Amino acid sequence: MAAATITSKGQITIPAKVRMAMGVDTGDRVEFVEVGKGEFNILPATRSVREMNAMLHRKGSKPVSIEEMNAAIAKGASRSR
Repeated sequence: MAAATITSKGQITIPAKVRMAMGVDTGDRVEFVEVGKGEFNILPATRSVREMNAMLHRKGSKPVSIEEMNAAIAKGASRSR
């Protein structure tokens, strides 16, 4: 069983073994979900940017340039006025 100590500021350090098992790293967020009176589950709340990269790529699509992005933003902004 892994354990942690609460600091005077109410902070804890999640043990390395637990972080690895949860798949969380520096900068990631966790959520505390109440499952019973005084009992909580700790769940990862974010995914790493590396994981999300593959979600954004569509096979066969070409990369978009900064200029193309700016043009699309300007076009959208002009419609909303």
